[in-house]
Amino acid sequence: EVQLVESGGGQVQPGGSLRLACAASGFNFQFSGMSWIRQAPGKVPEWVAGINFDGRNTYYADFVKGRFTISRDNADSTVYLQLNSLATEDTAMYYCAKGSQPPSGTWRPTTQGTQVTVSS
Repeated sequence: EVQLVESGGGQVQPGGSLRLACAASGFNFQFSGMSWIRQAPGKVPEWVAGINFDGRNTYYADFVKGRFTISRDNADSTVYLQLNSLATEDTAMYYCAKGSQPPSGTWRPTTQGTQVTVSS
């Protein structure tokens, strides 16, 4: 059974940083691209970033603008998302998902996610 458990969210002030983690199990993580997707209340999900199976290639949504960094540790089956220069519009529930590219079709979360709240 595929399991993805997100952690690391919290409340920070604008300009702050957080490091999100997603622990994976139940599939061959080292052969799978991974992504982070976020969803703000009342809005459709947004793909944020993706990373290929060996970490050599990373992909970002335009709105990231160099503020976020996706990485992975295949030894620990964990994918990370470093969030810097956070802004209020980054407030959302953040989810990890299999695949390094934006999902096709309608995507709905199947994991608990981790809440990021940016406010002063």
